[in-house]
Amino acid sequence: MKNGFTTTILHSDLESPIEHFAVHKPMHTSVAYGYADARDLAKVFKGELPGYVYGRQGNPTTAALESKITKMEEGVVTACFGTGMAAIAAVFLALLRAGDHVVSSSFLFGNTNSLFGTLNSLGCDISYVDPTRVENVAKAVRPNTRMVFVETIANPRTQIADLTRIGELCAARGLLYVVDNTMTSPYLYLPKRDHAGLIVNSLTKYIGGHGNSLGGAVTDTGFFDWTHFSNIYDNYKNAAPALWGIQQIRKKGLRDVGSTLAAEPAHRIATGAETLALRMEKASDNALQLARFLAGHSKVRKVYYPGLEDHPEHRLATQLFKTYGALMSFELAEGIDCFDFLNRLKIVILSSHLGDNRTLAIPIAHTIYWEMGPQRRAEMGIADSLIRLSIGIEDFDDLIGDFRQALG
Repeated sequence: MKNGFTTTILHSDLESPIEHFAVHKPMHTSVAYGYADARDLAKVFKGELPGYVYGRQGNPTTAALESKITKMEEGVVTACFGTGMAAIAAVFLALLRAGDHVVSSSFLFGNTNSLFGTLNSLGCDISYVDPTRVENVAKAVRPNTRMVFVETIANPRTQIADLTRIGELCAARGLLYVVDNTMTSPYLYLPKRDHAGLIVNSLTKYIGGHGNSLGGAVTDTGFFDWTHFSNIYDNYKNAAPALWGIQQIRKKGLRDVGSTLAAEPAHRIATGAETLALRMEKASDNALQLARFLAGHSKVRKVYYPGLEDHPEHRLATQLFKTYGALMSFELAEGIDCFDFLNRLKIVILSSHLGDNRTLAIPIAHTIYWEMGPQRRAEMGIADSLIRLSIGIEDFDDLIGDFRQALG
């Protein structure tokens, strides 16, 4: 019998023995691992025996978290990293070479966009498209296209990629489909069901949930056939073909770069992940109610939230996701100073983070999109009064009361 989402995560540590009858895997902080037999040490290095050789390449606490993430995403195997950006960078640096081409969403998280700029300077060509229509992706594909990269819900304007049809396109053309599932989390959406080969999550956000640990993960769903991917190095083909991709990501993107997730944050994320479903349900419910309130307020010009019926991808989001998530943004009416409004908030925290238990707000044009300049912001539809909200799990009456008084 298959257990539900939360039951599976709660009891995953108990699938193998834990010393002293603990119910959580303990923190293993050791950097070095000793073996009584030198031959065993050599076999572990070669991958002929399971085990650990050096902390930079992983530890038992991180391995326990990787098992949890794999179960959440219904994947085959997961590799964890020190941050979400490290996880994204590992995919690109490990799997792409000069002369390769990538089709990417144009509604990218700022640091991911910056990373693509670096890849472009190293000889990889990037085509940016509006992913809300699969036709835009199809037109951009070239003979040297190696992968298609999209985010589920764009930050901050909440555009929804045409995830199912893009997956079908990639499957038909043999392209690696990489989906950043951070804004939805594995609870709201499973990219594997839409043919994603690799799934990226920033564990710092909803999976960890408590704003106390950085982390990232790459999960291989088992869908993509790595024997047809020309960029796998021969010395990483000693494992089963299904593991070629993740092995190269571990070797070139984790070991060589040193983007290791340490035991202490891994332990925090693993325990935080146990309540992911409960937190996402509450935060999503708060978000939908608040979006409706803001949409009807005379001092709000526009609200961007997939749960509202006037959102361009509302129907698509309804088909794809369990709920509409906890990310939204809105523009204040003309003449209202966004800083004055934000400073009147009492419960909401002014912060750049996402996916916290607490509701967070930030003026987008003046902070995380400032370096792009006014022309690029205008092209992306980032108004000077645009405020991004990451909705938390507060009691809704308190939350709406805060916005009501601040707008008043």
